[in-house]
Amino acid sequence: MSTKLKIKKGDTVIVITGKDKGKKGSVLQVLPSESRVRVAGINVAKRHTKPSYAGSGGVVDKELPIHVSNVSLIDPKTEKPTRVGVKVLKDGKKVRVAKKSGEVIDN
Repeated sequence: MSTKLKIKKGDTVIVITGKDKGKKGSVLQVLPSESRVRVAGINVAKRHTKPSYAGSGGVVDKELPIHVSNVSLIDPKTEKPTRVGVKVLKDGKKVRVAKKSGEVIDN
């Protein structure tokens, strides 16, 4: 079951629950089919890779997906967590808005 998520790639989010609670980061990837997002510097795991023709091996830090319900978008005006709404402008264009301040989220 694929759902439409209100968080997009490049958005700045804050983790609201879990081991990384309170950390901020930028969304690297959105996985709508799993309702998950990958955030830079959040939910990092060590990945041991073998040397191959493509590159050398070693221990690599890798961001694992986190459920979208565990993150909240940062309001561009107040820099605090906010919910996301959708507003239709006069020209018929849909834009995302921060529920707390009413500010348009551009991305």
